[in-house]
Amino acid sequence: MNSWHRYDAPLLPEFLERFEARWGQGTAPFLDPEIHELPVPRAQWVNADTGAALAVVPMWTVDERRRCFAVLYLPPVSGIWLLRPGITDYVESRDEEELRLRNDAFKKAVDHARAFIHGAGP
Repeated sequence: MNSWHRYDAPLLPEFLERFEARWGQGTAPFLDPEIHELPVPRAQWVNADTGAALAVVPMWTVDERRRCFAVLYLPPVSGIWLLRPGITDYVESRDEEELRLRNDAFKKAVDHARAFIHGAGP
């Protein structure tokens, strides 16, 4: 039985803490667990047996409109891994076509996360 379970709550604070410990303070506003409405969509899983966690989140740098979906893995003890789901870039917009592209990019990142959880190749 797989001990990974979907975790539909605000992002775990460890994602922000470990990301900023690795890449610097202030580098991950998209991981702030206090932000409940933005950024979306996102998905999160936890492993009940090991304490590991996995999240699919939109991330950006200076230009908040140009984003990509990242798959972040928290090993049980420390550190953070950025898993590469391939190209998941999109532009944040209310335009119907851009929303479709965002949703497609999200689905691709979630599929990559699920493959990681289940030990399947991409």
